Amino acid sequence: MPSSGSRAAMAVSCAALLSLVLAAVLVQRDPGGVPAPLPPTAQPTPPLPGPRASATPRLPRVAVVAHNANTELTDFVVPYAVLKRSGAAEVWALAVEPGAVQFFPALRALPDADMAAFDARYPGGADYVIVPAVHEDADPRLLAWIGAQAAKGAVVIGICDGVWLLARAGLLDGREAVSHWYSRQALASGFPAVRWRQDRRYVADGQVVTTTGVSASIPVSLALVETLAGRERAEALARQLGESRWDAAHPSRGFRLGPRHLYTAARNAARFWNHETLQAGLAPDVDDLVLALTADAYARSYRTSVTGVAQGREAVRLASGLAYLPDTAATPQALSRPLPVLEAERTAPLLDGILAGIEARYGHASAAFVALQLEYPWAPLP
Repeated sequence: MPSSGSRAAMAVSCAALLSLVLAAVLVQRDPGGVPAPLPPTAQPTPPLPGPRASATPRLPRVAVVAHNANTELTDFVVPYAVLKRSGAAEVWALAVEPGAVQFFPALRALPDADMAAFDARYPGGADYVIVPAVHEDADPRLLAWIGAQAAKGAVVIGICDGVWLLARAGLLDGREAVSHWYSRQALASGFPAVRWRQDRRYVADGQVVTTTGVSASIPVSLALVETLAGRERAEALARQLGESRWDAAHPSRGFRLGPRHLYTAARNAARFWNHETLQAGLAPDVDDLVLALTADAYARSYRTSVTGVAQGREAVRLASGLAYLPDTAATPQALSRPLPVLEAERTAPLLDGILAGIEARYGHASAAFVALQLEYPWAPLP
């Protein structure tokens, strides 16, 4: 007859085996996808707030502000690049302090100025302040600066988890707002004075705008271009990006982290022998909007790291005018594993093409896991 210790060990083993079987069943039954895009709607999206009267006759002044330590790459680069390309605004890339900005999950860049230098040049403040997600979202310097800009009359736009900074600065109390699906419960618990929504990609309430996940940076940027320069200018930019719409309709409730996603993340992270480092070539003719979206998406597969490569060690200004710092030096011809960046001409949204590339390289489950993190409604071709 087995001892009590043996019986306990057997019980633990049986429980562990049962847990593994249950987990396998849950993974097998869970499709692990993301919601498909919503059909076009005839209901117009309310426009974003316009610039204050003092912005005329000059161009509206837009400050995209970063924390030097780990600022979300796409949240920052997409609005900066779209607005620079539009010619509809005077656009500044700012950082909390002088020196390089480390983007997450890849690449580094030099800002145009730090917050103090911008304040010295423009004591009246910006007309718009765009706030990306940052890891240091409780930094009192950044919170105070955002609050001061709002007090001077700026429209403040929080991209993805940049909403944490807006909430901590007290700008959302009593307002409607949206957020990345992953942060929804934590934000609702931490900031109960905010009226949180789950049915819009972006929401404007007064002089404050919030968005959902990473992928919302493109539509809200096009919406701002439409506000500043008109529908025709926004449509021209949208065609360059393969976008046919930038309305606020969004299937937010359909995004959730399920067993299949968890399994994919664990599997990809554990198979370290299949990980690869892809090289993002930095050169003056490179479209950094496309580069940033691609680097961000591939790095979220848990299969890839992305490193910036240039011919020398000096900063390189890409198409938007933002100066990027290479991680390593090599000629473009010497790139052994180049990041697969899409060609300029496209008829489908950028992220559709990027996800299709990830699907071909790493499989459908990995592409769906990336789409989930980006909060991007995706219906891959059969």
